[in-house]
Amino acid sequence: MQSVNFFLFPLLAISGALLGLVAADWLVSLKSWIVPLLMLIMFFMGLTLSWRDFKQAWLLRKLVFWAVVLQFVWMPLLAFVLAFTFQLPQEWLIGMILVGATAGGTASNVMTYLAGGSVALSVSMTLFSTLLAVLLMPWITWLYLQNSIDIPALGMLLSLLKIVLVPIVLGMLLRHFASQSVTLFSPVLPYFAILAIALIIAIVVALNQTNLSALSLLLVLAVILHNLGGLAAGYALSRWLGYDSVVARTVAIEVAMQNSGLSVALALKYFSAASALPGALFSLWHNLSGILFAAYWQRKDK
Repeated sequence: MQSVNFFLFPLLAISGALLGLVAADWLVSLKSWIVPLLMLIMFFMGLTLSWRDFKQAWLLRKLVFWAVVLQFVWMPLLAFVLAFTFQLPQEWLIGMILVGATAGGTASNVMTYLAGGSVALSVSMTLFSTLLAVLLMPWITWLYLQNSIDIPALGMLLSLLKIVLVPIVLGMLLRHFASQSVTLFSPVLPYFAILAIALIIAIVVALNQTNLSALSLLLVLAVILHNLGGLAAGYALSRWLGYDSVVARTVAIEVAMQNSGLSVALALKYFSAASALPGALFSLWHNLSGILFAAYWQRKDK
């Protein structure tokens, strides 16, 4: 993928966050743009993929197994340990566990694309972990919280089809049938993706402006360490198993970037607004950390 200026990633991400604070009223009205923007980014990723990429991802199924172990064992356990260590209130503990128990989110596919990772592997892992989340999330929630929840399985799968699979397949088809035209535009695709992510960050901040006023430093620290713990574990495990940095950064992003939107929805439905706060904060932070992680690899590859 075409390299992008190292400072452009974090600069636009921070600018998006600041815009979300100062123009919240206007950006809240753009909430419906989030899904189309994600679909547009997925379409851009499809333009960079071929069917051979997914065949290669299938050869890494052993790694996918271990990544799933990290996703559903390490991440909820780390969330519980951090919440216990920082003596977070019960409502925030619930929110941390819900974030830790979710599958990888679509944002992980976007950050993998920007970081020069294996997008086909990332998409495959997201689909697989989402299918498993339908079975594992209720059990994990009961294990840590002694409270069972119903997972909107059909809704999750339909969302993945709409937001991830369909745009990617369309992009791949366009690349297959109009490869010369796609090649001409490919150098600017990362810039469009970054601008779209910056706008998504701005909208997310605007939507959570009221919640952010209730934050404590300990909760912020817990969310940051949870995300960084996922990045470190995913990267270290992959390298330990003998895979290169491209695969390792893909797994790191996939493990660390949870489907925080789902955790917020479940917290609001089954618990309380306060329980949704960790997920709301995570949705902001993991985009910022993902941008910085991607920027680092862009510069290192360059």
